[in-house]
This record gives sequence, C-alpha cells and structure tokens, in this order.
Amino acid sequence: MIRLVFRLAASAAALLHCCLAYGQDIDPDILKAQAGTYLVVPEDGSVGCRMTLETDMAIGGYSVSGQDACAKPLPALAAAAAWNLDGNGGLILIDPMRKVLARFVENEGSPLKTEDGKPLLLTAAPDGVDHLPTFNSLAGRWTMQRPDGERLCGVTLDSNVGTDGNAALSPSGDCAANVAKLKLAVWHIEGFALTLMGGDGSSLGFDMRTDGNFDKSKQEGGKPLSLVRR
Repeated sequence: MIRLVFRLAASAAALLHCCLAYGQDIDPDILKAQAGTYLVVPEDGSVGCRMTLETDMAIGGYSVSGQDACAKPLPALAAAAAWNLDGNGGLILIDPMRKVLARFVENEGSPLKTEDGKPLLLTAAPDGVDHLPTFNSLAGRWTMQRPDGERLCGVTLDSNVGTDGNAALSPSGDCAANVAKLKLAVWHIEGFALTLMGGDGSSLGFDMRTDGNFDKSKQEGGKPLSLVRR
C-alpha cells in the first residue's frame, strides 16, 4: 500500500528550489521523480480528474496527457498543454500560450495544493478514485479487523472538526487489549491518509483502498489491519 500523500523524492526536493525559471530544462533526476499520473482534485471532496505528467518536451515545459478527462469536473485544466517547475518550489500547469492554469505549492507532509480560489490538490490516488474523502463522508461506524475478518474493535467517527483540525471518535467497549491501550480519541484525514490518535500521542495510520475502506499504513509496521465501514 502506497502512502497516498504526494511528496517529491528526496533528491528532487533538495534541488527543487534551485531550479531554473520554467521554460528551461529540469535536472533529469527531478524530471524522473516528478513524472507520473496524478489526481487533480478539489479539497472539498468534489470530483476531480487524472492527468499524466510526462518527460517529453513541450512548449513552456514538459508534456501532459489525459487532460481531456478534466473537461467536465475541472474545465479550465482541460486546456493544459504542459507542466513545469516554477523555480520557487511550485509546480505549474500551463496552456499552449504559457498561461499558468494552476500553480501547486509544496506543503511539507501534505499533497501539493493551489493557494488561489477553490483549493486543488495534486496527489497520487488509488485506481478508480476520483474525489478526496472528507470528514463528512467518512463519519459513521467502522470496524477495525484483521485480513481474515477477526474483529479487534468498533470505531465511530464524528464529523465535527475542532479548531485543531481533528474530530472525535468513539471506540466500542469490547476492543482488543492491544487497541484499547491506545486510548484512541480523535481522528484526522489528510489526502487519502486517515489517522486515529490517542491523547497520549499514540496513533494508527491508514491508507485508503480502491473500495473506500482503509488498510494500516506499511510505515506503521506490525500485523496487517483494516478499517472497514459497517
């Protein structure tokens, strides 16, 4: 399971801020690290579209494909003809006249996001998924279980987000000891990554699957664990 938060490769990130102004060549290592297929999606959970950042030269930068899929959900981006780095830590999509259609800025630990107007994210996403999960869409009852179906705990996620950016959760009273000891109390969603947190700093991170359920992030280690909607 890939941790579904878009980050530059370490070598690319180190060089990103020293790149030349867009329209000029990008270091091959950065170009290779940045190329790929991504979901461009509104932060509010509305439908987005996928496009591929390629390595072939184009007017003003490097070619893109798949942008026709944006014609309905994000029509302005259907005119994208190229992508490039702007030399200031941002990634831009431009039209054939080199007009910037969207500028995505890196936020540490978060997907690249636009800062103007309705926020858009540029992120990796599970196949078949065309929108971001939100607090409202994920609120409700879930079961924490092993791949073989063994139930470890029931969890109810609340949709009311506090000033800290987290919402409350309520574990069932029959949780397995290894889950109960975490004293889970709040949860957070960032892109396609969901985190359950306890008041003492304990946490469990999950990544969204194609079917809308979640698997424990590989970065967590330990036995496989899923969070399945009831």
